[in-house]
Amino acid sequence: MALLDQLPALLGVVVGSLGSYAVQTLTERRRWTRQREERWDEKRFETYGRYANALKAQLRLTQRIGASLGYSDVVDPLAPAEGLPLLADAESHRATEWEAVLLVGDAATVAAARHWHETIWTIQLLIREDSVDGEMWTRAHRLASAARDAFYECARRDLGIGGAPPPPGQWPREWRAELSG
Repeated sequence: MALLDQLPALLGVVVGSLGSYAVQTLTERRRWTRQREERWDEKRFETYGRYANALKAQLRLTQRIGASLGYSDVVDPLAPAEGLPLLADAESHRATEWEAVLLVGDAATVAAARHWHETIWTIQLLIREDSVDGEMWTRAHRLASAARDAFYECARRDLGIGGAPPPPGQWPREWRAELSG
C-alpha cells in the first residue's frame, strides 16, 4: 500500500521531468535556429556588400577610362592602356565575389545581382568600342543605376531590412543646372 500511496508523487516527478526536458529541448532548438539565422544574415550582408563594392570598383574604372575617351561626366581620366588591365583585375575580383552571392543569396537577389553586373559589362563594351555617343553612354549608366537600385531592394528584402530603400540618385548630375537656378 505504501507504494500505491507514493505513486501519484512518483508520476508527478516523472511527468515534471519529461516536461522540463521537452521545454529545455525546444528552447535550445529555438536558440540554435535563431543564432544560425543571425550568422547567415551577417554572412549575406557581408557578401552582398563585398559584391556591391566590387561592381562599384569596376564601374569607377570604366567611367575613368570613358573620361579619357571624351565622356565628360567623370573628371579623373584613365588611359585605356593603363585602365584595361586594372579593369581585367577588377572583373576577376568581381567574379570571385559572385560565387559567394550564388551560395548565400536568394533567387531574386541573385537575379538582380546578375542583371547589375551585366549592365556594367555593357558599359565596358562601350569603352572597348570607343564609338558610342554621349547619349548612349548616359543611358547605359542610367540602366546600371536602376539595376543597382533593384539589387539593393532585393538584398534588403532578403536581409529583412524594413522600410523603403533610399531614393535613387541621378546620373549624370545636372550640376550646372543646379548652379544656374
